[in-house]
Amino acid sequence: MQVIAVASGKGGVGKSLLASNLAIGLADNNKKVILADLDLGGSNLHLVIGQKASNLGLGSFINNSKQKIEDIIQDTEYKNLRFISGEGEAPGAANITAPQKKKLINRMSGLDADYLVMDLGAGSSNTILDFFLLSGCGIIVTTPTLTATLNAYLFIKNVLFRMLYASFNRKSPATEYLETLRKDGVSLQKVYLTSLLEKLRSLDPAGADLFEEKKKHFQPRLVMNMLDNPDDIQKVDRLIISVRDYLGVNLDFLGVLYRDEFQKKALNSRLPVLKYKPGAVVSQGILRICDKVLDMKLEERINLSNLDAESSYQSAEMEAESDFNDKVQSLEELLHSGALTQGDLIETIRMQQYEISKLKKENRFIKSKLLKASELGFQV
Repeated sequence: MQVIAVASGKGGVGKSLLASNLAIGLADNNKKVILADLDLGGSNLHLVIGQKASNLGLGSFINNSKQKIEDIIQDTEYKNLRFISGEGEAPGAANITAPQKKKLINRMSGLDADYLVMDLGAGSSNTILDFFLLSGCGIIVTTPTLTATLNAYLFIKNVLFRMLYASFNRKSPATEYLETLRKDGVSLQKVYLTSLLEKLRSLDPAGADLFEEKKKHFQPRLVMNMLDNPDDIQKVDRLIISVRDYLGVNLDFLGVLYRDEFQKKALNSRLPVLKYKPGAVVSQGILRICDKVLDMKLEERINLSNLDAESSYQSAEMEAESDFNDKVQSLEELLHSGALTQGDLIETIRMQQYEISKLKKENRFIKSKLLKASELGFQV
């Protein structure tokens, strides 16, 4: 079973949208999929897929030592897809103990499925970080806003430090050094991971080697959601470079999702957007991400080079332009349906005029990238 944890540094970035529709996309590819709502204490994923609320969920499993995890798995109306509710109203579900967390992780790891898609809560609590580390290739969802991209970076940093702490014995001098930095606060925020690891290696070489070995298998994926224009994708490049240079991690870019009015309509209808409007721009973006996830198992056997990372970024740029064109074409359908008012139309035309000029610049940029790839011997 392949575990896919979907996380975000902050709320409101469309994490549940991706997790739910990704699970459905995988199920449509004849994969046995379990979608789990791990936003403990605030679960509402059942609303996104139109699932009826259940009295049985992770909350009851956590609080009842005799409860079997198989008993809380629900069938859905979608072929090959089963669902585990978070049962957010269960008291204490958000603050599980270490033994409860260990039990939950062990039971979930043994489920019978091709894919376990976990919709995690927002933020960077230790529980969320531990769930994310169930997979070496979890997905981080962010948006082009400054706060969201910053929180995505901090989430990855927190995951690495969680791995770092777990690599050293509690009585190790390296652990004592980390605790000193943590209590100071400011020092831990400013420290570079590379220089920190050199210091920790001098204190505990075995622990440092263990961390390096874990880090080799850590390759998080990134999805940029709620794009409004192709220029937003440039922020992905800066985030990838920052994660690589300051944290030493290669962040694989899965793709972009444009802001789409059909998603709101789908949510109000309590239907996943893949089922509500398969041809919508956001649906097509999710299907592309789904295809890449289906190939992830093969990619994990190969150490991706910097050239591979650049290639995936170029591919995402072209996908962003294509989605932007589809978004413009969908305006006619929205007008006929009455979804756009006259005021909305005026504002939309004004915005499109501005974005068309931006798109021309984007086309020139992509053309130069393709020419460069051709010079390097790639077929374009």
